[in-house]
Amino acid sequence: MLKYNGGHKAGKGTYWNFNTGERIEITNEGVLSGDAKTVYYRLPAVGILVLGPILGLLYAAFLPFIGIAMLTKLVAQKVAGGALSSVTPSVSFGWRPSEAYLAGKKKGRKPSN
Repeated sequence: MLKYNGGHKAGKGTYWNFNTGERIEITNEGVLSGDAKTVYYRLPAVGILVLGPILGLLYAAFLPFIGIAMLTKLVAQKVAGGALSSVTPSVSFGWRPSEAYLAGKKKGRKPSN
């Protein structure tokens, strides 16, 4: 088993919390600190040293795709925003909630007979 939660009984080994960077070394058996949402992974230090460059390589390999996805999203937002701003005036119904006419309507004089 590679994944453990806080508060559970764990055997001898090195346990890593990747969210906080905390490393716990258990010599016999013990209980991992934290609540049930805290996640620990059991890996020796050599395993972490091997995984570091591999994860860095994956990040560097996918970085261009992340940039392309962000650029596509930006262009789509600009195009959709431009189209929406050209349609908005024709759809507006003229209500201006920030304007108040508190003086009321002008009353005309009654015609005298």
